[in-house]
Amino acid sequence: MFNVGDHIVYPMHGAGTIDSIEEKDILGEKQSYYILKMPGEVKVMVPTSKAEEIGVRNIIDKTSADKVFAILQEDETEMSMNWNKRYRDNMEKMKSGDIYEIADVVRNLSFKQKEKGLSTGEKKMLTNAKQILISELVLAEQIPEEEMENIVDNKINQSFNEFRVNNETPDIVSNVVKKFIPFDDETSDSSVNL
Repeated sequence: MFNVGDHIVYPMHGAGTIDSIEEKDILGEKQSYYILKMPGEVKVMVPTSKAEEIGVRNIIDKTSADKVFAILQEDETEMSMNWNKRYRDNMEKMKSGDIYEIADVVRNLSFKQKEKGLSTGEKKMLTNAKQILISELVLAEQIPEEEMENIVDNKINQSFNEFRVNNETPDIVSNVVKKFIPFDDETSDSSVNL
């Protein structure tokens, strides 16, 4: 049972606050509903009797938020090369409502976007997963949304640079440089600075 003012997470929608608990008559059936105030001034009604069954839970605490940041700073986990399978796997992670699984989706898709780009469906999924993640971290850390978005982006950029950019071998880098900056024997002396 949740109370008015509690910060909760509604799977696939993100974190919000219980604005009120109201009795509604819908299709002739009286039920008690949590009225949730979600990001972007969206209001959602969830039957109190089914809230836990559909995955509504309390937001994470500060210690759990630190674990989320740690996940964002790890290397990506293995994903299927098959677009359909990868999409289904990531959708399952998001539907679970588990903040750690959602952080995994955000990091993995962010890496993929930086490396090769994403399909329209995966771009939409990344945007949605990131919004869900940030909405919960904002309430857990009590900082503004824009600031939290910068923190998440910075952590992903740091891990991408650590695990992808800095792991390129010098041979690959020098071959790329030679490919785009042609050298002939006369200009490749020590006076050329790169």
